[in-house]
Amino acid sequence: MSLSPTVSTAVGTGSLALAAVASWSSLLLVVQGRVIPGWGVSAALLAMSFVLRRALTRAGGPADASGLPRKRATRARPVNVLLIVTAALGTGWGAVDDLISDADYQVLRPAGPGGCTAVVRETSFLVIGNGEAYAVGRTGLALGKSGSWTVDDGFRPVDAGAYDLSWGQDGGALRIRGTATDPVLDGGSTDIDCGW
Repeated sequence: MSLSPTVSTAVGTGSLALAAVASWSSLLLVVQGRVIPGWGVSAALLAMSFVLRRALTRAGGPADASGLPRKRATRARPVNVLLIVTAALGTGWGAVDDLISDADYQVLRPAGPGGCTAVVRETSFLVIGNGEAYAVGRTGLALGKSGSWTVDDGFRPVDAGAYDLSWGQDGGALRIRGTATDPVLDGGSTDIDCGW
């Protein structure tokens, strides 16, 4: 089966664009209880886009010998290079950020009605602890943060069990509790809404 060069170029560029967007967004994926951060999703998408582009190039066969496909490929090349660089930088930045801030991802239990799940990312750097909550629906994908908080002295309240998670008809509520010596400085109350 041979695809037209236009379709091949569009699919290849589209897959790179998806990897670039994923690398700079606040998304994450939960697969069988394991959290894959956005930079990990981006790295996988970037690798799959290279495999896909190679397969499409091979499938193009003799059609690539005409002048029109070569012209389109030449115009698409700078865009593709920009997308690759953008995705690679975003992926690297996310991985380095998780490494430097010693990020810890946790899937909180119990899950809410309809399979809605709260996922938390906690980090600490110097004397500040930060946390972000995500609402993950049936797809396993969270497209952005539901809320965030800052805690003194690098304290990680979720890891320490200093939180309350409750579910109702309209979603969940996550409340972060600090301690007398490690108070919550900002945030601490997050709605978990999977869009029921």
